[in-house]
Amino acid sequence: MEADDLQRAIALLAAHLHRDFPNDPDLVLLGIKTRGVYLAERLARQMESAHGQKVTRGEIDITLYRDDLSTLGAQPVVGKSAMDFDVTEKKIILIDDVLYTGRTIRAAMDEIVDFGRPRLIRLLVVVDRGLREYPIQADYTAQKVETDNTQVIQVRLKEADGEDRVVLCTLT
Repeated sequence: MEADDLQRAIALLAAHLHRDFPNDPDLVLLGIKTRGVYLAERLARQMESAHGQKVTRGEIDITLYRDDLSTLGAQPVVGKSAMDFDVTEKKIILIDDVLYTGRTIRAAMDEIVDFGRPRLIRLLVVVDRGLREYPIQADYTAQKVETDNTQVIQVRLKEADGEDRVVLCTLT
């Protein structure tokens, strides 16, 4: 996907969210650091500009909830989760760039429920690359790409990478 394709995908995903949760005050876009946060911000801006819907946003750092924390080094860098709202009874759209094994999403859900009991959690990703290890599926997806374990999907965003692109890479 090139920059224009990514922008169209975000607009379409925002339209789907607006259709499913029209002007819902309990809707929250919760981005998983790092790229999920930027995607949540873009989706919120798109929902407001195209549909007049203001949406609460938050960000979540799942580092302490990872099942491979011990492999990240002696002192992994743990960022701050920013949820300036009570998650209880909220309708949370969990946002990430790529869905792969499902482990990141499991960690994010564990963290969310430590803060309260949301009414529902839905998952939005730009790319679903398959090869799941956990039974987790995206509710909103811009693109599905069949990959194997020698490939990586990179969602590059201007805010983090200086460009907007989605790239399929092969490991050597």
